[in-house]
Amino acid sequence: MCNLYNLVTPQAEIRASFGVLVDHAGNLPPLPGIFPDQRAPIVRAAENGERVLEMFRWGIPGPKQFGEHPVTNVRNVKSPHWRPWLKPEYRCLVPVSSFSEYADTKPKKTPNWFALGEDRPLFAFAGIWRP
Repeated sequence: MCNLYNLVTPQAEIRASFGVLVDHAGNLPPLPGIFPDQRAPIVRAAENGERVLEMFRWGIPGPKQFGEHPVTNVRNVKSPHWRPWLKPEYRCLVPVSSFSEYADTKPKKTPNWFALGEDRPLFAFAGIWRP
């Protein structure tokens, strides 16, 4: 996943699109730039199976041997550090309007934004969450 995305879709549309029955996100304003370590909404299944919209901090502490620096991508699914969080009960959807990848332009990198269309319709990245 990229390290910059945004979510400008209205909260009611997020709930309707992903079948959310319980909303704990509070009053969700447009989020034009979401970076690692910031709070952003996810949709996950509660223990009773209902879909819940909640705010979580983006990024998961990495392995101890690498200083536990937060990461946004799991690259080694065979690692014992990640295996507990790869179970279905820790899967979630990360609602997105568009995402950015940086072009290596000089002297400064330039963000290139990608969306499903000019009107930036809602979609989601697959994610994992951790209590």
